[in-house]
Amino acid sequence: MHCPKRFFTAAFAFVGLSILFNSGALAATSAIHNHHDAKQLIRDKSDGRHEIDKRGKYHVAVDMKGGKIAAFHVKHETKGEVQVKKYKTHKKPPQVAGTEREGLIYASYQLVQYQDLGTEWIGYSYIDDDGNEQVYWVPYDMVLDGDTGAVEYVPES
Repeated sequence: MHCPKRFFTAAFAFVGLSILFNSGALAATSAIHNHHDAKQLIRDKSDGRHEIDKRGKYHVAVDMKGGKIAAFHVKHETKGEVQVKKYKTHKKPPQVAGTEREGLIYASYQLVQYQDLGTEWIGYSYIDDDGNEQVYWVPYDMVLDGDTGAVEYVPES
């Protein structure tokens, strides 16, 4: 009499836990991080606001002051200003890491441009309508105040 009751309890718990873990895995993998090289997108370094990118209904703009980024703005056509998150990292962001050479390169033959000398990168991100994160990366020296409000970027594995 107790065996069927225990069996159904265990089966119910197993189904509930499997649904819980599968939905968590789906939520974790559904968001996509799209990385953009903002240094290449910024063509005009004169003072003022400059639009650097447009993705769907989102307009990405930077405020330049003295040739450096003073502020980063994202505006949705119907919702208005969108919250922007600021990251910092010492690792090369994915959009510029792909430019490195691969394979065995002897130190004496390696060009200085291909070495990571500890450059810090600043990333500005927003979440689009599909739940994907769009991250725009620039070198630290292009930002007027790089440390203020920046959190350490942990890349997805």
